[in-house]
Amino acid sequence: MKVAFYTLGCKVNQYETEAMKNLFKKNGFHIVDNSDNADIFIINSCTVTSASDRKTRQMIRRFKKNNENSIMILTGCYSQNHGEELKNNKNVDIIIGTKEKSKILEITNDYINKHIKHSEIVDFEKNEEYEEFEIIDWESRTRANIKIQDGCNQYCSYCIIPYVRGPSRSRDREEIIKEIKNLSDKNYKEIIVNGINLTSLGKDDDNGNLVDLIKEVNNLDINSRIRFGSLEANIINEEMLRIISNNEIFAKHFHLSLQSGSNSILKRMNRKYTKEEFYEKVKLIRKYIPDCGITTDIIVGFPGETDEEFNESYEFVEKVGFSRIHVFKFSPREGTRAYKMKDKVNGKIKNQRSRRMIELGEKLEKRFCQRFIGNEVEVLFESKDKNGFYEGYTSNYLHFKYKSSKNLENKLEKHFVKNVSDNTLVG
Repeated sequence: MKVAFYTLGCKVNQYETEAMKNLFKKNGFHIVDNSDNADIFIINSCTVTSASDRKTRQMIRRFKKNNENSIMILTGCYSQNHGEELKNNKNVDIIIGTKEKSKILEITNDYINKHIKHSEIVDFEKNEEYEEFEIIDWESRTRANIKIQDGCNQYCSYCIIPYVRGPSRSRDREEIIKEIKNLSDKNYKEIIVNGINLTSLGKDDDNGNLVDLIKEVNNLDINSRIRFGSLEANIINEEMLRIISNNEIFAKHFHLSLQSGSNSILKRMNRKYTKEEFYEKVKLIRKYIPDCGITTDIIVGFPGETDEEFNESYEFVEKVGFSRIHVFKFSPREGTRAYKMKDKVNGKIKNQRSRRMIELGEKLEKRFCQRFIGNEVEVLFESKDKNGFYEGYTSNYLHFKYKSSKNLENKLEKHFVKNVSDNTLVG
């Protein structure tokens, strides 16, 4: 049988989709792209924003319209969040939340062979265990994700994730190291370490925290570059930075989740830091790694955000000088505290603030890129464009392109930067 996947959302979802593909492949199913001619269509869904909810519903309708006899399986955060209402959706045959993805093959075979329809969403326990997946091979031949943690205990007022992913739980350290070694042995040149809340690794067990993991990875004999996913700034310390700055296997890049540069907004968001504390961590990073790429996420239009609070956030983003920012307009999620907050920001104002913040991000990125003209950078080349340029990313997460007659795909090399074009370094 032919199985197609469609993935929405974060790197953790991408990892879990790859793990599910491995399960089906290993058991004789044929994986096809997400066109309209599959026997089974699996959507690994996201519910972080109303836009991701809408995309999930659109994909369900589109596929079933053209494949009414195919099996539709919906898994992931959207199904965990909307499990009850999905039971009445005639287009969905199997509903799996975020807890039972590792059982998807068994559940699918039960439906095919015994006509058992799975539609119950399993609740999370207080002391939930990490659900282990095995990935033998990645579809990409250059970069691979590794998931080391799931769930979140932060309960930021705008975020639905703790409710749909459950409590924070950590992967066994031996399994993490084993998978990193395996991926490096298979010649993946970059391994991206991800989790729902990486900073909470080890807080639910006695298996060591993220800094302990970094120490262990530091001693590995591997040929891959290690890049970390989104981190909370409070995990940054001198011990971590000394290790990362002295070993080329670690990408010189941090994605530090800021969300707002206004202390009053941060407090309403239930973020556990002030902008001053955040800035101290940025200064510490630049002390050890002056050319480090520091990227972030910013939410504009949070309930009650005044012009003064937005300007405070804007000025702080400019002061930090991020190498790239991802801007999100606040999206109310039913079930979160922010959903009930009054003083919603007008949509037109949200759009204006979003545009201003995006323009600032582009200016900061251009400024950061121009620092490297005439300098040598380390690049992992991933693909070749139609004009003969090989493209990839530097250690500090800048887009780089270089024209070459030899095959550079999946090569990790050092090159000089000649100029910058559209926030891309040109070799």
